[in-house]
Amino acid sequence: MGANASAAPAWVATWQASPQPVCGPEFMFPTNIPAVINDRTVRQVARVSVGGARVRIVLSNTYGAKPIVLSKATLGLPVGEGAVAADSIRAVMFGGREAAVILPGASSLSDPVALPIPALSQVAVSFHLPTATAVQSFHWDGRQTGWMVPGDQTRAPVLGKTGQATTTARPLLSGIQVETDTLARAVAVLGDSITDGATASLDKDSRWPDFLAARLAPRGVAVLNAGISGARLVSDGMGVNALARFDRDVLSQPGVQSVIVLLGINDIAWPGTAFARDAKRPSLDDLTAGFRQLIEQAHGRGVRVIGATLTPFEGALPNTPLDDYYSVEKDTLRQVLNAWIRHSGAFDAVVDLDAALRDPSHPARLAAKFDSGDRLHPGDEGNRAMADAVDLDALIPGADHVRVISTGNAGTGK
Repeated sequence: MGANASAAPAWVATWQASPQPVCGPEFMFPTNIPAVINDRTVRQVARVSVGGARVRIVLSNTYGAKPIVLSKATLGLPVGEGAVAADSIRAVMFGGREAAVILPGASSLSDPVALPIPALSQVAVSFHLPTATAVQSFHWDGRQTGWMVPGDQTRAPVLGKTGQATTTARPLLSGIQVETDTLARAVAVLGDSITDGATASLDKDSRWPDFLAARLAPRGVAVLNAGISGARLVSDGMGVNALARFDRDVLSQPGVQSVIVLLGINDIAWPGTAFARDAKRPSLDDLTAGFRQLIEQAHGRGVRVIGATLTPFEGALPNTPLDDYYSVEKDTLRQVLNAWIRHSGAFDAVVDLDAALRDPSHPARLAAKFDSGDRLHPGDEGNRAMADAVDLDALIPGADHVRVISTGNAGTGK
């Protein structure tokens, strides 16, 4: 059955921001949210991948120690600078009620909301926290401006300027689902800051999963960004290790049939830096065992796994406290791991992002046209090249052999 074949209406995850615990005061980067949010409305904007006539949202208190109380929530269609079209504002209910309590360690899925949203369009989610709330679950790097304003302004087309603050973090909001009349199908991308879009242009939806979503939308296939900046495969980072969050962020997402895994660079490079000064670097066997465990879990749920080679990082993060992120020894492990990803046969398919982004004359380094400037994270054009390097047919279940998808530095893909 093709992606656009008729089917009974079904729910599919169309957008995601993987939850992570709020960092403590000892962390080297600011959290970008207040320690306590009290009697404020939070409004966030997200671009969906596939669209639908009805919408549900997911709010997460995964790492919270106390219940979180919401008095109201709404959906609307953004028109810029935190404003929404007045005639698009819809109340969001939870079990038929306006108010919701999100228990510690839990998530809340809203009731369906009748609000048609086209593919690759934006939706605004607003919720009011009426009492002092210590938000302990969030997504740190949203790459999208959000707003916090005093009082209940969930139904306000234009947010008041008095007391207004902005943030690029995503408190509580972790998912958006749509109801589709076509076959529910989604691809998740499990990764770190390169997938999360650490250097992608703010408010431009220019992470590499965003560009992949634009390629897959005509096929009716959703793309979920399960990247967390600082994520690692076999150790905790700025979020729990990949194995600990794989079921939540990938396998349990409605409609997921394939996952692209781009992880390992932080496992290799963090040890010895300010992030993990005394940590031991994992061995090749440690990393491949982690990948094999992900693959076994995915196959047990009928999900295909596409392995992505790790991109070059020579000279990464210069003139920063992490300028020791790169070393020749670390790069040697990256290259050995890439050889395993390409040739082990463990994955259902392989996308060779190393080949797509490297400098042909200096393969240990990102090509200048794809480099954001920090020699680790691709810029917008690098993100586009990564998405273009994916053979879309390799994401469709049913392939019976492994294909290495390498488009070299042209990044044209199929």
